[in-house]
Amino acid sequence: MPGIRFGLAFCEASGACLIRASGTEPALIELATRNALAIAAGHTFIIVLGEGFYPINVLNAVKSVPEVCHIFCATANPTQVIIAESEQGRGILGVIDGAKPQGVEDARGVAWRKGLLRTIGYKLG
Repeated sequence: MPGIRFGLAFCEASGACLIRASGTEPALIELATRNALAIAAGHTFIIVLGEGFYPINVLNAVKSVPEVCHIFCATANPTQVIIAESEQGRGILGVIDGAKPQGVEDARGVAWRKGLLRTIGYKLG
């Protein structure tokens, strides 16, 4: 995506077991690195997008990378990462993404959702 602002941090699971970081904006790189340090699970990466960029816009590109086995979430919601730890190391069991449902969508909610998807450039099928 031209002009995208992002930070990326990757946790190595062998060798020196360091966190590798890169991106286009120092504050986003620092945020991705801080989250990777907190999770501290091998072969895990965090991508933080700048304001105005949405996970849905880059998700297919990330999924097309052959080394990517699983994506736990792509969200702007608050998340919690569920970690397991053994003598060997740490791994992600899952992610809690946002809040639980508060009801069932009505016609007004459908219109709002479709408007948002058009606004962020997501193609409706």
